[in-house]
Amino acid sequence: MGMSGGSHGGAVSEINVTPLIDVLLVLLIIFMVIVPVTPKGLDTLVPQPPKNKTNDQVNDRTIVVQVLSNGAGAPSYKINEDAFNKQDIEPKLAEIFATRQEKVMFVKGDKDLDFSKIAEVIDYGHQAGVDNIGLITPRILAGQ
Repeated sequence: MGMSGGSHGGAVSEINVTPLIDVLLVLLIIFMVIVPVTPKGLDTLVPQPPKNKTNDQVNDRTIVVQVLSNGAGAPSYKINEDAFNKQDIEPKLAEIFATRQEKVMFVKGDKDLDFSKIAEVIDYGHQAGVDNIGLITPRILAGQ
């Protein structure tokens, strides 16, 4: 391309594409390496509706920790409708989950609470050895 067969001694107006192909291949390799490293989102478990709606039975294996707002004061805490003090939550959760294979807990908080109060309960669950912690949110109706 840079050489010509004739005796014409003029300038060559052809573009040398070899360096451009080298740059293209380097960029291709860089993007091939970067793409698998992209972070992925959190793994979630979506609750499934019951298969038989006529056979509604109470699941006593479900652990729900409620954080209830008391106005401007400190929130109150319940584990499956039994009231507990804040300092008693972690030992009670450790006692509950010590003998269980499935370590699943749900946390339900009032909408008026600061999330740090709910995050404390989530941390208590992690300290008690709970593997999966779900958040229960209030149902939002259409039109509100």
